[in-house]
Amino acid sequence: MTDSAVDKRIALVTGASRGIGRAAAIALAGAGHHVILSARTTGALEEVDDAIRSSGGSASILRLNLTHGEKMDALGPTLFERWQRLDILVAAGGILGPLTPLTHLPDKDWDEVMAVNLGANWRLIRTLDPLLRRSAAGRAVFVTSRAAQNIRAYWGAYAVSKAGLEALVKTFAAEVASTALKVNLLDPGPTRTKMRAQAYPGEDVATVKPPEALASLILELTAVECVRSGEVVLAS
Repeated sequence: MTDSAVDKRIALVTGASRGIGRAAAIALAGAGHHVILSARTTGALEEVDDAIRSSGGSASILRLNLTHGEKMDALGPTLFERWQRLDILVAAGGILGPLTPLTHLPDKDWDEVMAVNLGANWRLIRTLDPLLRRSAAGRAVFVTSRAAQNIRAYWGAYAVSKAGLEALVKTFAAEVASTALKVNLLDPGPTRTKMRAQAYPGEDVATVKPPEALASLILELTAVECVRSGEVVLAS
């Protein structure tokens, strides 16, 4: 453990290289936490790390592909060896997948969306549960979408994965209800991300809030004082 992280709460953010994950990582570091930045691409993570350090924060980079099951399963032991606990998890990694009729969706695309948006989060829960319970005030936030409830044609794989995620996280919250760990889902609503641009290529981005607008809500849900758990929290 680095000296700068000894007295700080330890936070892990997946999907930290861009969008909501990047905004969450920078906000958590700005709040005084040591942030473990996780995503597939090292170069993009280094840019986030530079932004955090230039503002006086501290971070570590952990390259991780959410579809690599063995690497995901080893995450808990890896973090335990270095930090012995985890205080905050923000699971922001996700993909949209093709917007197409269910009957036209290739196996590989269905499998990838389910692996990243649902399966990876189950693996995160399984491998990180012991570390989060070691914290005096463990907090976990998973990013969902209104697509889980507002069902539309052609969004099948994404909507199903997010509906599954909500059931998964609510189940986990119920299972840890007697502990100090608080677990919630964040529904960010329309947000200026690469995924949003993929879904709505003709949209005027100036009409959509930036990911940084979610920072205060993320800090609220990961704070020691947070008492909410098992909820889908909608961003205003």
